[in-house]
Amino acid sequence: MNRYTDQVVLVTGGAQGLGAAMAERFAAEGAIVAIGDVNDVAAHDLADRLEKEFGRACLAHPVDVTSSEDVNAWVEAVAGTHGRVDVLVNNAGIIRDNRIEDIDDNDWHSVVDVSLSGAFFCARAVLPHMRSRSYGRIVSFSSMSWRGNFGQANYVAAKAGIVGLTRTLALETARQGITANAIAPGLIETPMLASMNAAARDKLIAKVPQRKTGQPQDIAEAAAYLCSPAAGYVSGVVLDVDGGLGIGSSIR
Repeated sequence: MNRYTDQVVLVTGGAQGLGAAMAERFAAEGAIVAIGDVNDVAAHDLADRLEKEFGRACLAHPVDVTSSEDVNAWVEAVAGTHGRVDVLVNNAGIIRDNRIEDIDDNDWHSVVDVSLSGAFFCARAVLPHMRSRSYGRIVSFSSMSWRGNFGQANYVAAKAGIVGLTRTLALETARQGITANAIAPGLIETPMLASMNAAARDKLIAKVPQRKTGQPQDIAEAAAYLCSPAAGYVSGVVLDVDGGLGIGSSIR
């Protein structure tokens, strides 16, 4: 499919993991992809590979999403070069897990600033460009943890905030051809999951109705749909991509 031919797609945290999988999927469908990441070397390496592989322009910019100045400069640079911004994927995020009483101020602010404030700064920056063309897609990353999770108060607060931000974006842009949705991944094969010890990993997988982990491509597929023209009547939703984990415990 080539649903994104000549569209300009911005992906934060796009240098690795889920962000890289989405950047690759959009590039494969004809998009001009702009990768924003604090890891400038990895971002440029990926951009070079995608440009060679798919023959489409792929841009890499060093972007700290916790800085509104960085975000604004990135968005204006991309829009100035290509004349448009069609899609924003708010993927950047970090974890600093601990019990509530052991989360210090820095770990609280770091997680909330990257995941939530970063998503807000990016959405605010792209909206004028989307409104000017009466078209846009914003997908932000929540998590299955947004409903509450032991030892992740900072992360949960940020990811629950993404849900509220997404719903408000959907309402405020509903008449302007723009949609805003969120994706809540479950247990996906990423370096973060791979770093867990085997026993803890197996315990988590046992809670998934499908009894398996997801792949980064599962997330990329969901994002590619929600950001496509075909999803124009889908806005304000949180899409669980979790093998059924969000359904809750079975009585069996």
